[in-house]
Amino acid sequence: MYDAVIVGAGPAGITAALYLARSGCSVLLFENLTPGGQVLLTEKLENYPGYPQGIKGYELADQFAAHLADLNSIERPQGEVSSITGNAGDFTIKAEAGEDEYHARVVLVCSGARHRTLGLEKEDAFIGRGVSYCAICDGNFYRNQVVAVAGGGNSALEETLYLANIASKVHLIHRRNAFRGYQVYQDRIAANDKVEVHLSTVIEALEGEKELTGLALKNVATGAQEILPVHGLFIYVGFIPQTGFLPEAVERDHQGFIVTDTEMRTNVPGIFAAGDIRSKLCRQVITAAGDGATAAQAAFVFLEQLDG
Repeated sequence: MYDAVIVGAGPAGITAALYLARSGCSVLLFENLTPGGQVLLTEKLENYPGYPQGIKGYELADQFAAHLADLNSIERPQGEVSSITGNAGDFTIKAEAGEDEYHARVVLVCSGARHRTLGLEKEDAFIGRGVSYCAICDGNFYRNQVVAVAGGGNSALEETLYLANIASKVHLIHRRNAFRGYQVYQDRIAANDKVEVHLSTVIEALEGEKELTGLALKNVATGAQEILPVHGLFIYVGFIPQTGFLPEAVERDHQGFIVTDTEMRTNVPGIFAAGDIRSKLCRQVITAAGDGATAAQAAFVFLEQLDG
C-alpha cells in the first residue's frame, strides 16, 4: 500500500512526486517509456523562467528527472496503467493489461494527452513514411526537402520555425483564416521566406502509394483545389486526453479532459489530476509543474484527513 500512485512522469507528475516524497509520503510514479512527457517533443522552450536564452526540451526533462534521483521513497516502474478501481484510502491500480497490481491511498492523474490525428485515409499507414507528429523526432529525415505542417496553434507554429532550419521549404496549412498561436511566432513566420502559409485550407487526402508524395488541399473559402507535392507532413491539430484507465465516475468536460477544482481535486474523493490531462485554458510546462505542486499539497492534506 503506497500513500500515492502518480500516473505519468511529465512535468506535472515529476513535480507532484517531488513534493509528496519531501512530505514523507511513499510514492509510486508510473513512467511510460521516458520521463518528460510532451517536453521531450519540444525543440526549445523560450518562456520557462530561469532560462532567458531558452533551453532544449530534452535538457529540461533531464533536469526534472534528476531532481528525483536521491529520493528513495519514490519507486518508478515503467509501464502503462490499465485501470483504477476502489475508493479513497484503498485504490487498486492495475498496469500492463492487468498483469501487475498495486494499491494506494490516493491517486494523482498526470497522464497528459496524445496528438490528435486528421482522420484521413492512409494516415496510419504513412506514419514513418511521410507522416509524423514530432518534428524533433523526425525532422532530420527531411533535410533539404519540402514538408508541410498542419495546425494553427503554438505547437504548429513552433515546429514550423524549427523545420524551416532543416527543410528547403515548409508549407503551413491551417483550416481557419487566422492563427491561434502567439503573435511572436506569427511574426517570425511572416518574416521567414522558407515558410509559405495556406490559411482557410484543409487537407482532404494524402497522396502516394507506399509513402507520402503530396497533399490534396481545398480552400474552404473559395473551393479551389490543388495537389501540393511534399515529402513530409507534421500534424499538430490538438490533443486527446489519456483517460481510458480512469473510472467512469470521474467528471470530464466535453473534450474528455478531467474537471478539477482549484486544488486539483476531482469529483471522486482521493483522485487528483494535474497537467495537460486537466480541463483548463493554458497547457504549458510551467502550468503543468504548478498543477503538480498544488495536487501534491492537496493530496497530502487529504492523506492527513484519512488518518484522522
